[in-house]
Amino acid sequence: MELDIDLEGWPGGADWPALALRAAEAAAAVSPELAHPRLAASVLFTSDAEVRQLNADWRGKDKPTNVLSFPMLERADLLALAEKGPPQLLGDIALAHETCAREAAERGIGLADHAAHLLVHGFLHLAGHDHETAPEDAAAMEALEIKALALLGLGNPYEGDQQVER
Repeated sequence: MELDIDLEGWPGGADWPALALRAAEAAAAVSPELAHPRLAASVLFTSDAEVRQLNADWRGKDKPTNVLSFPMLERADLLALAEKGPPQLLGDIALAHETCAREAAERGIGLADHAAHLLVHGFLHLAGHDHETAPEDAAAMEALEIKALALLGLGNPYEGDQQVER
């Protein structure tokens, strides 16, 4: 998958583009449809204010959140995507810095580790996985996230004090 990455106000100290690429690769390892060579996605590392506006405009929720995903393909279309053809936009992901940093601090984990989890979560949403439709879908998506994070050397965020809000 080709990624277009935009950094708007995220601090230095981490290689955010490299982290996004590693998260995309880990998500593709557990959800192989994401490894399709024609796919492209954009990742926006931005502020709470920007994510709040996106959330209000597109979801009708006037508040920031940690990550937003905007799929451009239905899951059935993604699964049926032909090998040959022009690039196909999978969708967009936006991460809110202040919310991500606050959540990471509350959980006692590094910002890069939390951002990696949220990116994997976002890529799985772009692939059509959803934790809000039914409990069994939530369990299946969590299992994929846990496997992808293990590939990145990260622990299970759904255990103990590190639980992630959904």
